[in-house]
Formats: sequence, C-alpha cells, structure tokens
Amino acid sequence: MTPPDPAAPDLTGFDLRALPPEFHDNPYPWYAALRSQSPVRSLPDGSVLLTRYRDCEAVYRDPKLFCSDKQAEFSPKFGNTSPLFEHHTHSLVFNDPPLHTRVRRLIAGALTVRATDAVAPSLTRWVDHLLDGMAEKAARGEAVDLIKDFASAIPIEVIGNLLGVPADQRGPLRGWSLAILGALEPRLDAAQLARGNQAVTDFVAYLRGLVAQRRAQPGDPAQDVLTRLIQGEGEGGRAQRLTETELLQNCIFILNAGHETTTNLIANGLVSLLQWPTQRQLLLAEPELIASAVEEFLRFESSNQLGNRLSTADAEVGGLTWPTGTRFTLCIGAANRDPAVVTDPDRLDIRRSPNRHLAFGFGAHQCVGMSLARLEGRVAIGRFLQRFPGYALAGPVQRGGRVRFRGYLRVPLQGL
Repeated sequence: MTPPDPAAPDLTGFDLRALPPEFHDNPYPWYAALRSQSPVRSLPDGSVLLTRYRDCEAVYRDPKLFCSDKQAEFSPKFGNTSPLFEHHTHSLVFNDPPLHTRVRRLIAGALTVRATDAVAPSLTRWVDHLLDGMAEKAARGEAVDLIKDFASAIPIEVIGNLLGVPADQRGPLRGWSLAILGALEPRLDAAQLARGNQAVTDFVAYLRGLVAQRRAQPGDPAQDVLTRLIQGEGEGGRAQRLTETELLQNCIFILNAGHETTTNLIANGLVSLLQWPTQRQLLLAEPELIASAVEEFLRFESSNQLGNRLSTADAEVGGLTWPTGTRFTLCIGAANRDPAVVTDPDRLDIRRSPNRHLAFGFGAHQCVGMSLARLEGRVAIGRFLQRFPGYALAGPVQRGGRVRFRGYLRVPLQGL
C-alpha cells in the first residue's frame, strides 16, 4: 500500500451515504485515494467498498459465491410490501438463477447482434431528426440542452420501439425511470422514496394495459421484446413463461437499464470531448475511431459507478476473509481508472487499446443490452460531432447529483 498523497482527500469517516458536494463533481480523487490507502474498505453501514479492478473482477467472476439477490438489503430500505421492493426484487439485475436465467434468455434473444444491427437505420433517422430540431432551435435563438433535446430522447425512442410503446404515450417514461433509479442511491430521503414508489405504481398500471393489448395483438417476437416476454420460449418441452409480476417488473427494468445509462454515455462522451479538445479534433479527423472512442467514454466516465453483491459463504477478497452475508459495493468508476490495469488512467485516449473496463459489469450478469448501448453511443456521438463540430457550452452544466449513476441533468449548448 502506497503512502497517502498529502493532496488527496481526507478519507476519515468516508461514507457513501454522506458525501461532500465536490464528490459529485469529481469523485476520482477520492477513488484514487481509496485505491492507494484503503482499497478494501469497511463502510459505516457494514458493507465493504472495493476500488481495485482485480477485486471487482474477482467478485463478478463468481456469481455463486457473490450473489445478486437483494431481498435482505432492500427489505429494510424500502419495506417488503412496497412497490419499490417488489420491482427491485423481481428485476433481472437483482436476481440469480433460475429467474435471472429465464429472463436473460428471453431478452437476449431479442437483442442479438443481428437484431441490434437491424435497429441502426431507424436509430440513425431518429438521431438526425433530433439534430435537425436542435439546429432549428438554435437558429431561432432558443436555448438548446444536450440532455433534454438529444441524449435522453434517444434511448426512450429505442426502448419504446422495442417494447412497442406508442409514441404518444412515452411522455412519462423518463420521469418514472429517474424516480425508480434514484431510489437505489446509498442515501435515500422520504421524498425520494415516495417518488420511487409512486413511479413503480404508475408504471405498472400503464403496463397492464399495454400487456393486455399485446396479448390480444402479438407482435413479432424476434423484434418485439414485450411479445417475446409474454410468450416465453420452449425449452425441453416446457414453456419458459414469466409470471405477471415478473413480466411487468422486467418491462420496467428494460426501460430503466437502457435509459439513464445510455443517456449518460452520450452526454458524458460529448462533454468529455469538450474537456479534451485534441481528442475531439482527432475524432473529427478520423471518424472511424468512434467505436474505440465509445469504449473510452465508457471507461473514463462510467455511466454506472457502483455495483453490489452479497457473499453466500465465507469469502476471501482483497487478501482478507469476510463472513457469509457480507455486502460488497463494487466501485466500477474507481476500477476503470486503476493504474494497475490502465496506463495513464486519468487521460482520455480514444485510441486506447486494449481497453479493459467494467462499465457493463462482467461475467454472468454482464449487461444484456450492451450491444444496443454501444450502437446508440456510436450513432449519437458520431453524428452529433459531424453535424456540430464547433459545439460548445453555453453556460454552467448541472450534474445529476447521483453516486451510483454518473451523468448530467443539464448541459446548455451553443455553436450549433
């Protein structure tokens, strides 16, 4: 372990539930201090924070020893009869086999690389439509915001199409998603809890009607994720159908998983290019670098900063033995800037290769929609940059104020 850097943040009493405002602007000095001084750190709530790549990857590699079941954690946080508890304990990301296996298989079958590639033409048309709208607003002298007018509108359109949500009914989706995901923050107040529960209630009520319509008029299960989830698929002569609760809650999960994280990927990437102008010029000169650029944005400013696992037996992590039932928090944002894995990790380098990162997790729980997210990032960032090569900030940005999800609420633009 290296001696503490005198310029590093003071880690005394470090607690994810009580962080200073400057952490939200730039958590990376804290992450660096934790990696060097206390890489396997017990937190005040009894959980253990991991900030080294090797420790996070080791936990991801063993889903039997480190499970995703969150009932014991979510019961005291949400109350075991609440809408939030029902949602999060039935969604793909917080479950293990057999539910995880059944749901992942159904979703993955509709999000193959081939199926994802088929989305590209409609995605490109939608991105160009949004870019036209931004240019028209700028020409009229109206304020243009990267999040509202572009980044958040892309995943809502893509996932709305995958689930077959009518275009005129998509208005509440972003608000519901933000409220539900906001309840996953380490620190939760009564207002956030109420908003999250109400969002789940409203979302489920909406989905019941949509599911009833789709049962009456099924879509093509090769392209319509909702129809695929409703019908299940045969395996060994048995239909792998979801219960009504599993179906509804995993429809919510699909929107949530693909909405905020993809919004953050697009915005984080475009703002990072403003902060690293030589990299922006390089990408303009060599647009074929967009795929590696997206990987670097995922590493450099991970949309999802934290993951969680629970040990099912005594486990050795970071050279120490931890008892059964230990809650581990995997700091993806810190692991992705670990100098033991990444050379010069605090530098944005769109040519970086290889580029090992944990932005999509790792192993059995690796993000099922990562091919789609990468496609959205490539199309959105690539076409934005080619259309508006001289874009700049028109005022101060507003961070999302989240610990788990790193992104922006507001990014005013000019130069369009």
